[in-house]
Amino acid sequence: MRTHLWRATVVATAILAGCRLGAQTPADSLVRRQQRALDSLAAELRSLGVRIAVLERMKATGDTSVVDELAALRAAAAAAATDSAAASRPQAARLGQNALNPEISVTGDIRAHGRRPGPQTDTYSAREFEVAFQSALDPFSSAKVFLSVEDGEVAVEEGYAYFTSLPAHLRLDVGRFRQQVGELNRWHLHALPEDEYPLVLRRFGGEDGLSAPGVSLYWPLPFSGARGAYELTVQATTGTSDILDAGGRRPSYNMQLAGFWQLSRSTYAQVSASGLYAANPDSSLTSRLGVAAARFSWRPPQQAQARELTLRSEVWFLKRTFDLPGDEYFDRGRTGGYVDGSWKLDRRWIASVRGDYVESPDRGPVDHEWAVTPTLTFWPSEFVYVRGLYERSRDLARATRDRFTLQLVFAMGPHKHELF
Repeated sequence: MRTHLWRATVVATAILAGCRLGAQTPADSLVRRQQRALDSLAAELRSLGVRIAVLERMKATGDTSVVDELAALRAAAAAAATDSAAASRPQAARLGQNALNPEISVTGDIRAHGRRPGPQTDTYSAREFEVAFQSALDPFSSAKVFLSVEDGEVAVEEGYAYFTSLPAHLRLDVGRFRQQVGELNRWHLHALPEDEYPLVLRRFGGEDGLSAPGVSLYWPLPFSGARGAYELTVQATTGTSDILDAGGRRPSYNMQLAGFWQLSRSTYAQVSASGLYAANPDSSLTSRLGVAAARFSWRPPQQAQARELTLRSEVWFLKRTFDLPGDEYFDRGRTGGYVDGSWKLDRRWIASVRGDYVESPDRGPVDHEWAVTPTLTFWPSEFVYVRGLYERSRDLARATRDRFTLQLVFAMGPHKHELF
């Protein structure tokens, strides 16, 4: 036992001598870090030496309960001596090229369709593959880029940098993004409760919703409490919608005010009001769009992964005005909306149903279309889901159609699903 104590004392003496020698070297940051590590190890070894001496005396008196603790202390002393030798060597920088790479993920959306009446076309389709790049640029800004690969064509769905270190908790986004209009327009296609955007969003905003390059300013309003929390988003973009500005690529502006309330430990509510203005003098078109959206969620804390009820709805009002001679009848406003409910049956199964109604935005007599879409979704894991869907709809020609769809969505990599 005295031999082990002698060895520990020798190691501690050598480390302390190394500390004194290290103190005589140039005091750069690397040496200071190594010096602190060596000082810590030396103190630990001194403490171990004292404890070993005490245990040696206890064992000499016949106390056998200290055998296991002595063995553990000897192992700790040996490990500390090894660490001290490693700490005294210069450490190579661990930063490599991979540390500078962004987070990369891929999401696939594959579908099989059956239609009535036929013909059966595009029965199987790879609807979309989305490649996402996300990274922090520096302590003050981050960037996200989402590329959509569809039918062999690559397009930028979103690509923007955002700055979060601004005064008053402001956030500034610059680039191409999905506009903050209503609720579901901000969501990517694969994250929707159903397989397509609501009819009103597709008819008033475009088949893939509203997305454009521009700037966005987000401000969480500086008051909250029992009366809720509120946020304001103001965006200026280049108009790209064939419906709202006839593809004129003129400036458009939109704003959204949203409020959030926690009604109890398990119930939440959100209400928002959005407005958009767009104009194209070349075609004498002015568009005004208003959207009211509401969402209610019930999620008991004890069963948050197995039980959840979400009800959401949006009402859209579109007024397109053409500054041309003619009957004002052609400038009538159009309305549309949807009601959507989803129920989490357990950890893996989710049932939902959505009802759509929208009036045609085209000039002329006002006609409408509707659809009812029940779905059942199964999540075998958080990276894959399989969805069965039935849709019954009536189009502007008053023809009733049925669609059966089986959808498979998978995610590879650290994709961050953002819920708004």
